[in-house]
Amino acid sequence: MTERLSVRGATRVFGPDAGLFGLDLTVAAGEVHALVGLNGAGKTTLMRAILGMLRLTDGGSVHIDGVPLHRVSPGVWRRVGHLVDHPFAYPELDTRTNLTLAARLNGVGAASAPGTADAAIAELDLGRYAAVRARRLSQGNRQRLGLAAALQHHPAVIVLDEPTNALDPAGVILLRETLLRRVGDGAGVLVSSHHLDEVARIAHRVSVLNHGRIVGVLDPDTPDLERAFFDSVHADDEQRKS
Repeated sequence: MTERLSVRGATRVFGPDAGLFGLDLTVAAGEVHALVGLNGAGKTTLMRAILGMLRLTDGGSVHIDGVPLHRVSPGVWRRVGHLVDHPFAYPELDTRTNLTLAARLNGVGAASAPGTADAAIAELDLGRYAAVRARRLSQGNRQRLGLAAALQHHPAVIVLDEPTNALDPAGVILLRETLLRRVGDGAGVLVSSHHLDEVARIAHRVSVLNHGRIVGVLDPDTPDLERAFFDSVHADDEQRKS
Protein backbone atom coordinates (compact mmCIF):
# COMPACT_ATOMS: atom_id res chain seq x y z
CA MET A 1 0.00 0.00 0.00
CA THR A 2 1.39 3.42 -0.98
CA GLU A 3 2.35 5.62 1.98
CA ARG A 4 1.40 9.20 1.34
CA LEU A 5 2.96 10.24 4.63
CA SER A 6 5.52 8.56 6.87
CA VAL A 7 6.90 9.83 10.19
CA ARG A 8 9.63 7.83 11.94
CA GLY A 9 11.11 8.56 15.34
CA ALA A 10 9.91 12.18 15.32
CA THR A 11 11.45 14.04 18.27
CA ARG A 12 11.16 17.68 19.27
CA VAL A 13 11.56 18.31 23.01
CA PHE A 14 10.24 21.45 24.70
CA GLY A 15 10.18 20.01 28.23
CA PRO A 16 9.84 16.73 30.17
CA ASP A 17 6.24 16.26 29.00
CA ALA A 18 6.05 18.69 26.10
CA GLY A 19 6.96 18.01 22.49
CA LEU A 20 7.32 14.84 20.44
CA PHE A 21 9.15 11.78 21.70
CA GLY A 22 10.15 9.20 19.08
CA LEU A 23 6.78 9.26 17.37
CA ASP A 24 5.95 6.97 14.44
CA LEU A 25 2.98 7.50 12.15
CA THR A 26 1.88 6.65 8.61
CA VAL A 27 -0.95 7.66 6.31
CA ALA A 28 -1.72 5.44 3.33
CA ALA A 29 -3.24 6.43 0.02
CA GLY A 30 -7.01 6.31 0.32
CA GLU A 31 -6.90 6.55 4.12
CA VAL A 32 -8.12 9.01 6.73
CA HIS A 33 -5.86 8.76 9.80
CA ALA A 34 -7.26 10.75 12.71
CA LEU A 35 -5.25 12.09 15.64
CA VAL A 36 -7.04 12.67 18.93
CA GLY A 37 -5.61 13.96 22.18
CA LEU A 38 -6.11 16.42 24.99
CA ASN A 39 -4.92 20.00 24.65
CA GLY A 40 -1.12 20.07 24.68
CA ALA A 41 -0.76 16.44 23.58
CA GLY A 42 1.36 17.46 20.59
CA LYS A 43 -1.07 17.27 17.66
CA THR A 44 -0.31 20.70 16.23
CA THR A 45 3.42 20.31 16.93
CA LEU A 46 3.43 17.10 14.89
CA MET A 47 1.58 18.70 12.00
CA ARG A 48 3.92 21.68 11.96
CA ALA A 49 6.89 19.31 11.86
CA ILE A 50 5.35 17.33 9.00
CA LEU A 51 4.88 20.53 7.00
CA GLY A 52 8.38 21.82 7.69
CA MET A 53 7.15 24.67 9.88
CA LEU A 54 9.04 23.22 12.82
CA ARG A 55 12.35 21.37 12.70
CA LEU A 56 12.71 18.00 14.39
CA THR A 57 15.58 17.66 16.84
CA ASP A 58 17.45 14.62 18.12
CA GLY A 59 16.58 12.48 15.15
CA GLY A 60 13.47 11.46 13.30
CA SER A 61 12.32 11.74 9.71
CA VAL A 62 9.33 12.76 7.63
CA HIS A 63 8.63 11.48 4.11
CA ILE A 64 5.95 12.94 1.85
CA ASP A 65 4.97 10.62 -0.99
CA GLY A 66 8.22 8.77 -0.35
CA VAL A 67 10.41 11.89 -0.51
CA PRO A 68 12.41 12.96 2.59
CA LEU A 69 11.18 16.29 3.89
CA HIS A 70 14.50 18.05 3.29
CA ARG A 71 14.38 16.99 -0.37
CA VAL A 72 10.74 17.84 -1.06
CA SER A 73 10.62 19.98 -4.21
CA PRO A 74 8.06 22.68 -5.05
CA GLY A 75 6.40 20.13 -7.33
CA VAL A 76 5.85 17.74 -4.43
CA TRP A 77 4.64 20.54 -2.15
CA ARG A 78 1.99 21.33 -4.75
CA ARG A 79 0.54 17.88 -4.05
CA VAL A 80 0.06 18.83 -0.40
CA GLY A 81 -2.97 20.62 1.04
CA HIS A 82 -2.99 21.83 4.62
CA LEU A 83 -4.74 23.97 7.17
CA VAL A 84 -2.95 24.33 10.50
CA ASP A 85 -3.64 27.04 13.09
CA HIS A 86 -5.68 29.72 11.31
CA PRO A 87 -7.02 29.83 7.74
CA PHE A 88 -4.88 32.10 5.60
CA ALA A 89 -6.51 34.65 3.33
CA TYR A 90 -5.71 38.12 2.09
CA PRO A 91 -8.23 40.20 4.07
CA GLU A 92 -8.82 42.86 1.40
CA LEU A 93 -9.41 40.35 -1.40
CA ASP A 94 -12.72 38.63 -1.99
CA THR A 95 -13.31 34.89 -1.68
CA ARG A 96 -13.03 34.13 -5.41
CA THR A 97 -9.80 36.10 -5.80
CA ASN A 98 -8.27 34.46 -2.73
CA LEU A 99 -9.06 31.02 -4.12
CA THR A 100 -7.79 31.90 -7.60
CA LEU A 101 -4.47 33.03 -6.13
CA ALA A 102 -4.25 29.93 -3.93
CA ALA A 103 -4.85 27.74 -6.98
CA ARG A 104 -2.01 29.47 -8.84
CA LEU A 105 0.32 29.05 -5.85
CA ASN A 106 -0.50 25.34 -5.84
CA GLY A 107 0.48 24.89 -9.46
CA VAL A 108 -2.87 25.30 -11.23
CA GLY A 109 -2.32 27.07 -14.54
CA ALA A 110 -3.46 30.66 -15.02
CA ALA A 111 -6.18 29.68 -17.47
CA SER A 112 -7.56 26.95 -15.18
CA ALA A 113 -7.27 28.75 -11.83
CA PRO A 114 -10.56 30.71 -12.05
CA GLY A 115 -12.48 27.52 -12.88
CA THR A 116 -10.75 25.71 -10.04
CA ALA A 117 -11.80 28.50 -7.67
CA ASP A 118 -15.40 28.37 -8.87
CA ALA A 119 -15.51 24.60 -8.36
CA ALA A 120 -14.20 25.05 -4.81
CA ILE A 121 -16.79 27.74 -4.13
CA ALA A 122 -19.54 25.36 -5.22
CA GLU A 123 -18.10 22.39 -3.30
CA LEU A 124 -18.04 24.24 0.03
CA ASP A 125 -21.15 26.34 -0.67
CA LEU A 126 -19.41 29.72 -0.69
CA GLY A 127 -21.39 31.14 -3.61
CA ARG A 128 -23.09 33.84 -1.54
CA TYR A 129 -19.70 35.05 -0.39
CA ALA A 130 -17.73 34.80 -3.63
CA ALA A 131 -17.53 38.60 -3.98
CA VAL A 132 -17.19 39.33 -0.25
CA ARG A 133 -13.82 40.41 1.11
CA ALA A 134 -12.25 37.90 3.46
CA ARG A 135 -12.12 40.38 6.35
CA ARG A 136 -15.91 40.63 6.25
CA LEU A 137 -16.54 36.90 6.44
CA SER A 138 -17.75 35.25 9.62
CA GLN A 139 -15.31 32.96 11.43
CA GLY A 140 -17.09 29.92 10.05
CA ASN A 141 -16.97 31.16 6.46
CA ARG A 142 -13.30 32.11 6.81
CA GLN A 143 -12.74 28.50 7.87
CA ARG A 144 -14.62 27.28 4.78
CA LEU A 145 -12.45 29.58 2.65
CA GLY A 146 -9.28 28.18 4.21
CA LEU A 147 -10.45 24.62 3.64
CA ALA A 148 -11.44 25.36 0.06
CA ALA A 149 -7.96 26.80 -0.59
CA ALA A 150 -6.32 23.73 0.95
CA LEU A 151 -8.40 21.19 -0.97
CA GLN A 152 -9.29 22.78 -4.32
CA HIS A 153 -6.19 21.55 -6.19
CA HIS A 154 -6.99 17.91 -5.25
CA PRO A 155 -3.82 17.28 -3.22
CA ALA A 156 -2.47 13.79 -2.68
CA VAL A 157 -1.49 14.56 0.94
CA ILE A 158 -3.89 16.46 3.19
CA VAL A 159 -3.01 17.68 6.69
CA LEU A 160 -5.79 19.38 8.67
CA ASP A 161 -5.63 20.56 12.28
CA GLU A 162 -9.08 20.81 13.88
CA PRO A 163 -10.74 21.56 10.52
CA THR A 164 -14.30 21.66 11.91
CA ASN A 165 -13.49 24.59 14.21
CA ALA A 166 -16.17 27.29 13.81
CA LEU A 167 -18.07 25.29 11.17
CA ASP A 168 -21.83 24.95 11.48
CA PRO A 169 -23.42 21.52 10.97
CA ALA A 170 -23.88 22.15 7.25
CA GLY A 171 -20.21 23.07 6.92
CA VAL A 172 -19.16 19.93 8.80
CA ILE A 173 -21.15 17.76 6.39
CA LEU A 174 -19.71 19.54 3.34
CA LEU A 175 -16.18 19.05 4.66
CA ARG A 176 -16.84 15.37 5.38
CA GLU A 177 -18.15 14.79 1.86
CA THR A 178 -15.23 16.69 0.33
CA LEU A 179 -12.64 14.68 2.24
CA LEU A 180 -14.29 11.40 1.32
CA ARG A 181 -14.17 12.40 -2.35
CA ARG A 182 -10.45 13.20 -2.08
CA VAL A 183 -9.80 9.89 -0.32
CA GLY A 184 -11.76 8.11 -3.04
CA ASP A 185 -9.35 9.66 -5.53
CA GLY A 186 -6.37 8.23 -3.61
CA ALA A 187 -5.42 11.05 -1.24
CA GLY A 188 -4.10 10.34 2.24
CA VAL A 189 -5.57 12.50 5.01
CA LEU A 190 -4.14 13.24 8.45
CA VAL A 191 -6.68 15.10 10.57
CA SER A 192 -6.78 16.10 14.21
CA SER A 193 -10.05 16.66 16.02
CA HIS A 194 -11.70 16.96 19.41
CA HIS A 195 -14.97 15.76 17.89
CA LEU A 196 -14.73 11.99 18.27
CA ASP A 197 -18.18 11.36 16.84
CA GLU A 198 -17.27 13.18 13.62
CA VAL A 199 -13.89 11.42 13.44
CA ALA A 200 -15.65 8.06 13.67
CA ARG A 201 -17.67 8.86 10.54
CA ILE A 202 -14.68 9.20 8.22
CA ALA A 203 -11.54 7.76 9.85
CA HIS A 204 -10.01 4.41 8.99
CA ARG A 205 -7.65 4.67 11.99
CA VAL A 206 -7.76 6.77 15.15
CA SER A 207 -4.46 7.26 16.99
CA VAL A 208 -4.42 8.59 20.55
CA LEU A 209 -1.66 11.10 21.23
CA ASN A 210 -0.64 11.83 24.82
CA HIS A 211 2.39 13.82 25.96
CA GLY A 212 3.96 13.60 22.53
CA ARG A 213 3.59 9.83 22.07
CA ILE A 214 1.10 7.56 20.32
CA VAL A 215 -0.36 5.60 23.24
CA GLY A 216 -3.12 3.69 21.51
CA VAL A 217 -5.03 3.04 18.31
CA LEU A 218 -8.83 2.99 18.40
CA ASP A 219 -11.28 1.30 16.09
CA PRO A 220 -13.62 4.00 14.69
CA ASP A 221 -16.48 1.50 15.05
CA THR A 222 -15.99 1.24 18.83
CA PRO A 223 -19.45 1.74 20.40
CA ASP A 224 -18.24 4.26 22.99
CA LEU A 225 -15.27 5.88 21.30
CA GLU A 226 -15.10 8.72 23.79
CA ARG A 227 -14.78 6.36 26.75
CA ALA A 228 -12.17 4.28 24.93
CA PHE A 229 -10.19 7.46 24.27
CA PHE A 230 -10.21 8.55 27.91
CA ASP A 231 -9.38 5.03 29.07
CA SER A 232 -6.33 5.05 26.79
CA VAL A 233 -5.14 8.44 28.06
CA HIS A 234 -5.76 7.50 31.70
CA ALA A 235 -3.88 4.21 31.33
CA ASP A 236 -0.90 6.04 29.88
CA ASP A 237 -0.96 8.66 32.62
CA GLU A 238 -1.06 5.97 35.28
CA GLN A 239 1.81 4.11 33.65
CA ARG A 240 3.89 7.30 33.56
CA LYS A 241 3.37 7.77 37.31
CA SER A 242 4.57 4.27 38.17
